[in-house]
Amino acid sequence: MKYFVLGDEDTVLGFGLSGVKGKIVQDSEEASRIFHELLSNGEIGIIIITEKIAAMIRKEVDAFVFSEQFPLIVEIPDRNGHLPGKPGVRELAAKTIGIKL
Repeated sequence: MKYFVLGDEDTVLGFGLSGVKGKIVQDSEEASRIFHELLSNGEIGIIIITEKIAAMIRKEVDAFVFSEQFPLIVEIPDRNGHLPGKPGVRELAAKTIGIKL
């Protein structure tokens, strides 16, 4: 199972330093095209996508996430932090397992 990251230059570079391949995305058309290419690639098990890039193609991301298929889609903040209204890791963990960290 391979990982792949979609995001801004800093995010892709950071993940690249640990061996994760990625693609810098500039606009929604490019984000949509690459996202669908990754979905059709049977070797990709996890797509890591920044919240800002996911917001560009929100309908497509949500449609896939709620379909319960692979690959797993993981949204992360970029270097500027979470988008307004997006919960952090602590909030997600507390909601998921019922324990505050």
